[in-house]
Amino acid sequence: MAAMQLIGSLASPFVRKVRVVLAEKKLDCDFVLSNPWAEDSTLRQSNPLGQVPCLLMEGGEAVFDSRVIVEYLDSLSPVGKLLPAAGRDRIAVKTWEALADGLMDAAISARLEKTWAGRSDAQRSPAWIERKLGQVQNTLAAMSAALGDQAFCFGVNLSLADIAVVCALDWLDFRFPELQAWQTQYPNLAQLQSRCALRASFEATRPQ
Repeated sequence: MAAMQLIGSLASPFVRKVRVVLAEKKLDCDFVLSNPWAEDSTLRQSNPLGQVPCLLMEGGEAVFDSRVIVEYLDSLSPVGKLLPAAGRDRIAVKTWEALADGLMDAAISARLEKTWAGRSDAQRSPAWIERKLGQVQNTLAAMSAALGDQAFCFGVNLSLADIAVVCALDWLDFRFPELQAWQTQYPNLAQLQSRCALRASFEATRPQ
């Protein structure tokens, strides 16, 4: 039986979230590099949306959207359980994930508006960029308030919440270094980021 395959890029924060989960769960999975923006990309053969990450299961079935993939991966092994089984605890972790993913969606939208080659400078909207970066700032404030003085976003151990949040923060630093003042403004989030950086799963998957 063929091994699972993860199709993705080295820069995507959503792909990184899946890669960190795979490492924390100690699951075997081949990583297949793919540039979803390339004209000759074959990604759409597996994901009609043409987006990464895309997980090909052992039988060849495709699973897409990082939130769906990580939920499936967490169910494969009891090692390093990252999601509570059910109820309000599970919803709490998934809400953290939604916040982090929303931050990334807003930041990516702002970056595309600034840099996408399909638009001329005259077609770009500074107001849209400002709106999206405002959503980023609002989300950072909300995450900092929810984290408080806790070591982790939920409970006393690493969970999917922390993985999603730190992947978002690291990608923000990677693509928007001019916004790194957030680390001073929200030192508790910066401490969470530094704590996770010590783990092999985060070190091995830094965006590039």
